[in-house]
Amino acid sequence: MSLDWIYYAISWILLRWHTLWDYIGIPDGRILGTNWAWILAIVFLVVTVRVVLFPVFVKQIKSQRAMQALQPKVKELQEKHKGDRETLQKEMMELYRKEKANPLMGCLPMFLQIPVFLGLFHVLRRLDPDKLNKDIYGWTAEQFDSASQARLFTAPIASKFNSSTSELAALGVSNGTMVKVIAGVLVLVMMTTTYLTSRQMILKTGWAEDPQQKMIQRLMLYGIPLSLLVSGALFPIGVVIYWVTNNLFTLGQQQWVLRKFPPPPMAGAKAGSARPAGGSGAAKGNVKGGAKGPVQPAKSGGLFGRKNNAAPEPQSPVVDAKARAPKPGAKPVNPKKGARPANKPRS
Repeated sequence: MSLDWIYYAISWILLRWHTLWDYIGIPDGRILGTNWAWILAIVFLVVTVRVVLFPVFVKQIKSQRAMQALQPKVKELQEKHKGDRETLQKEMMELYRKEKANPLMGCLPMFLQIPVFLGLFHVLRRLDPDKLNKDIYGWTAEQFDSASQARLFTAPIASKFNSSTSELAALGVSNGTMVKVIAGVLVLVMMTTTYLTSRQMILKTGWAEDPQQKMIQRLMLYGIPLSLLVSGALFPIGVVIYWVTNNLFTLGQQQWVLRKFPPPPMAGAKAGSARPAGGSGAAKGNVKGGAKGPVQPAKSGGLFGRKNNAAPEPQSPVVDAKARAPKPGAKPVNPKKGARPANKPRS
């Protein structure tokens, strides 16, 4: 199957954005060793793709919410079919089908961006000034030469960390040290932002109970960033710019969605930190928290282990006789008028 349609689409978007920045007045000449019009064209390629994929991102969030709501049922199935992995997987697939939840929906936006990534990778690899055929995928010879000479801090956007001396010479670079420095820093930034995008979502939603979902989460959190340490050396600098920009866009988009639509409480989480009844901590909590109503007695048998469910009987208040007695030298208190002395019998 030919992928030319992807290459034409990516080229068309890049060229439209470059033309726009050129029209606005963004200089195509190098400032700080950078051709900003082409860098911004790559950045806004990300914006274009993310805007197109925004409905898919919304579906991804809804699917993640559905998966979180199913976690209690998933846990019940795991307890019910403990040790029977085949039956467990069958029951879980039936549950997902019934509830219309898709465990793989969380990876769908990333999968849909793979063709864009491959298309940009292919187009940038073709940016060789010595090529005779420069009108590929809708480019003019002038646009092709301009892009092939585009730089980010003197490093060509078509160069890679492991570019050979001959490849760098074709791009007009005599010393590859600066290329390795720029590409290496970008690869580290790419790894870090890839890790942060996955970590941000997991911190808000928690680890999944489903082993398959948990495996996908671990792959996204650790596997992909580590793989970029090796594969990043093969990516042109322009592709790494695309990836970093995409990660930053994802961080901002996820933060907005998680604030506007906070995830539901995780399965097993309890509202408040309730302490066991009858303990000293519970008594302190009732006093400090201002809890109203009588404290329920514990159903333990006390010191001798006998059960005592009855409420304690009310006791009469203890009167301190010394406190009620008159002080030495104090004047006696006259009884009220009309009151009959207590020691005088009735006539």
